[in-house]
Amino acid sequence: MTTRTLTVTPFDPVAASPAARLAVGHLLTESHAFASPEEPPHLPEREAVSLTHLTPGDAMTHFAIWDGEEGARALGWARLEYSLTQNLHAAHARLIVHPAWRRRGLGQGLARAVEEAARREGRRLITFGTTDRLPAGDAFARRLGAEPALVLRQSQLDLAAVPDTLLDAWVARPEGDAYRLHLWERIPEEFLERAADVFMVMNTAPRGDLDVDDFQITPEMIRAWDDMIAEAGEVRPLLAAENTRTGQLAGYTEVFWSPERAALVYQGATAVRPSERGQGLGKWLKAAMIRHVRTHCPGARVIRTNNAHENAAMLGINVALGFTPWAEFTEWQMRLDGQG
Repeated sequence: MTTRTLTVTPFDPVAASPAARLAVGHLLTESHAFASPEEPPHLPEREAVSLTHLTPGDAMTHFAIWDGEEGARALGWARLEYSLTQNLHAAHARLIVHPAWRRRGLGQGLARAVEEAARREGRRLITFGTTDRLPAGDAFARRLGAEPALVLRQSQLDLAAVPDTLLDAWVARPEGDAYRLHLWERIPEEFLERAADVFMVMNTAPRGDLDVDDFQITPEMIRAWDDMIAEAGEVRPLLAAENTRTGQLAGYTEVFWSPERAALVYQGATAVRPSERGQGLGKWLKAAMIRHVRTHCPGARVIRTNNAHENAAMLGINVALGFTPWAEFTEWQMRLDGQG
């Protein structure tokens, strides 16, 4: 009986063959199905396409472990993503090992490759996330020497259970209200600068102990995201509240929905400028989005969202809507010794 040597190798999704990308797509979908068997399955072809997506100003380094030659079955995959223009000390990692091949050292090998790549890029901090739906991830993070930096409550909302009377109350606005809502799936050119500006309000969201700086958003990034979302087969409805006195966008909320996985809607960011809070804009945006999803996302049954436990205001809105706990997600950070 011979023992195969499984090695970590660099993987370039853009230059790779379609078969190699699809093999990693299968790895990602099978791993997700193992963690969340009750969910609509991801599609390997969509996952393969997403491997090539890159935001302007960012770079990625990928690694894979193959069961044979590249393009054969993928047993493990990892990615290190980092900005070339901001947060130059940090990088974000994602690491997946096929459920049938765990506890064989593959994860450790991928983690070493990711750490070496981060060091080559001069990064002194690696962040990554784990979920308590896979408790082994927590233990793996601690073995790597990482520290929990931010704990998020993942919550789920039964769309059919939200009372219409509550939505009616939250979307009601005073006579002569200075705010109006815009609904976009692709942000119009004339709003790109304003959208970039309001997106950065998310810098005010709690970051726990994460050692990262405020991020910057550009119109070029937004347009690239619009294109990537469309290529991934998703729809991203976005509601923005405009202050008609100033023309400034005061707040926004967004969700992500795929007709191919129709039952599940992912809540993206929701943010209101600190100077415009206390006027019910957050409730208005959330309630209006629920009504939009009910009408325009056929088959949608639940919305899932993440909130930092310390984000009492947004968590309070979600609880009032009927969101209930589903899982806990932890953002970890690993400091690399010897990096400045």
